[in-house]
Amino acid sequence: LEKGTNPNRKTAYDLIAVEKNGKLINMDAQAPNKVFAEWALQFDPTATAVHSEYRFGQSRLDFCLETPRGLHLVEVKGVTLEEDGTALFPDAPTLRGIKHLEGLSRAAAQGFACCVLFVVQFSPAAAFAPNRRTHPAFADALRAARDAGVRVLAYDCAVTPESMVLRAPVPVTGL
Repeated sequence: LEKGTNPNRKTAYDLIAVEKNGKLINMDAQAPNKVFAEWALQFDPTATAVHSEYRFGQSRLDFCLETPRGLHLVEVKGVTLEEDGTALFPDAPTLRGIKHLEGLSRAAAQGFACCVLFVVQFSPAAAFAPNRRTHPAFADALRAARDAGVRVLAYDCAVTPESMVLRAPVPVTGL
């Protein structure tokens, strides 16, 4: 837990991490975007600029990287649900998540480089999969996005009480 600084908030603390079977899982909803922002130039070393909260058509995507080849649009999703070593997303139905995937699909159809990056907020993860049981429509939208040319990537993170750092690619399954 971390003590909040805003006196008008509903609770006095933020949940930052939990321990599950000896594994530390980061629960901070803002952490995945912060981690990607720090890693963006390693993700695409050709990028000359990184913009967050990028508006593309009717969508607001997490990042846009300017590259010599054109725009590279990236949506980041934080993953905290783990079952038997597999990271699953979403942990609750997400119409907003489907909207983001549809925006990326439209952008890919127009020739833009597009990626959805699942930041697994623990390590190790044996695999990543869409959580079809919780939200089949999201799983279908993720498959459609992949088929439209959107790259689907997952990376797990080294998590300590003080930090979270992208660690290694995780196999994407279930598409």
